[in-house]
Parts: sequence; structure tokens; C-alpha cells
Amino acid sequence: MGTDANLNFFAMTIERISPLLLVSDLDRSITFYTQQLGFQLDFKYQDFYAGLTKDGHSIHLKIGKPVRQDLELLFATKHIESCYQELSGRQVNISQELRTMPYGKEFYITDPDGNTLAFVSIPSS
Repeated sequence: MGTDANLNFFAMTIERISPLLLVSDLDRSITFYTQQLGFQLDFKYQDFYAGLTKDGHSIHLKIGKPVRQDLELLFATKHIESCYQELSGRQVNISQELRTMPYGKEFYITDPDGNTLAFVSIPSS
């Protein structure tokens, strides 16, 4: 056994959480996330699974029937206005225009399978 044999599960540090999105067309989704949102393709496993990263954060894509639920991925940024302007000039479906809420500014887009991606501002320090 390695040195982790006596490690208490609750003392474990989670290094990364990767949400998994079901997509109907893996290549189309990889193109969307890399070309429209700036993710990098880390790996593609056969023709049904892929992992992508951006700024140390990851998402995974898997071929399947996309589920229409209240699933949202939330991306927090200090540069919400410039992010909105950049995505507005691309072929991205903006489902909620940039708006100011009590907790900050936000806008929403949807990916090609209808998954909602929320972008919110990080309050200034």
C-alpha cells in the first residue's frame, strides 16, 4: 500500500471536479467549446468521450441523449463585460442578455445541445 493508505477520506483534497455533459454530436461540441469558448482538448476517447480544459478547469463531454433539466454550468469571471462583448460577436446563442442583478452582472448562453452556460461577475475586492 502507498502512503495514502491511512488517509482519512474527509481529509482528502479534491483537486478538480469535472462536470459531464451529454451531447448528441461529440465533434460538434468539441468545436463549439474549443473555437467559441477557448477550451483546449485534453483527450478524446474513441468517438464517444472527451475532456477539455480552460484556465485549469475542466469539463467532460459524452455521447448520449442530452437531458433537458435545470443543469447549468457557471463560469465566474472578473471581466464580464468584455466576455459578453466577445461572445456576442461569435456564433453563440445568447439566451439571456447581460444584466445587473443584486449579486452582480450575468448573462447566459446555450451550447449546441441546449446546455445552459451562465457567466457571472466576480465582485471586486
